[in-house]
Amino acid sequence: MIHSLVIPVYNELPGIPALFERVRRLADETERRFGAKLEVVLVDDGSRDGSEAALDALPAKDARFKILHLSRNFGHQVAITAGLEWAAGDTVTVMDADLQDPPETVLELIAKWKEGYEVVYAVRRKREGETAFKLATAKLFYRIIQRITHIDIPLDTGDFRLMDRKAVDAFLQLSERHRFVRGLVSWVGFRQTGVTYDRASRVHGETHYPFKKMLKFALDGITSFSMFPLQIATYVGVLSAVVSFFGICWALYVKFFTDRAVQGWTSLIIVVLFLGGAQLLALGVIGEYLGRTYDETRRRPLYFVGRAIGFERKA
Repeated sequence: MIHSLVIPVYNELPGIPALFERVRRLADETERRFGAKLEVVLVDDGSRDGSEAALDALPAKDARFKILHLSRNFGHQVAITAGLEWAAGDTVTVMDADLQDPPETVLELIAKWKEGYEVVYAVRRKREGETAFKLATAKLFYRIIQRITHIDIPLDTGDFRLMDRKAVDAFLQLSERHRFVRGLVSWVGFRQTGVTYDRASRVHGETHYPFKKMLKFALDGITSFSMFPLQIATYVGVLSAVVSFFGICWALYVKFFTDRAVQGWTSLIIVVLFLGGAQLLALGVIGEYLGRTYDETRRRPLYFVGRAIGFERKA
């Protein structure tokens, strides 16, 4: 029995020693408690701070650690996918490298998997060290996406989760480029349950998800699983048409049934701005979906591997 742990790494040099020690203790405890080997797959997503060399030194210290260097930075969600493709375990757990996700929680995920569940996700009970703005926007995002999508994405969960080999193999059949991993895992189905945990504050460095990346991530999640933005564009278009119709009726009434001249400028500029804004909004939403469709039709590989250390096979 092998349990795999996939950890995407991007510019985490100061935290690699602490990560190595805690994950090594986790591997020892996994063998002691479950009699199973823990394979650790660290995916270097094009780091530029010296993380590459630090990761290369780990397999010599502990053969359970394997290193996958991507040819450049492809993004967190693609790095997770690469790790899932190279992991050989009967289960695969995804965890971030910043130690906000406690490695010790993996033992609880494995224990729950042994009860017969095929996907075990970690639900954040507390989120320490994060701003009120990030907490509020994250809470709002999870609730919005649950309302507007056709799949059940668990609230307050990230990518920290365990997947049975059957679920991993099903997930790897999904090839879209704009990946929202937690949504895709929910989409594939299987028996799923959650384990609660307290998310710690970041030990070293700063988050690699600033507001711009968070916004893109949210957009990827919504457009991957919902047509609601397109429906909004339709509703706005219908509303603008109704308002314009009544505006035309009013203008004709004033012209033919009263002796007042239509002043024109104020009402005209309001109508023009409203219609222009509605049209630009609709075009923008359509453009987002069209751009993603274009990306999918090119069928480029999700990533390329620069080097792989400790693996017995090539992907």
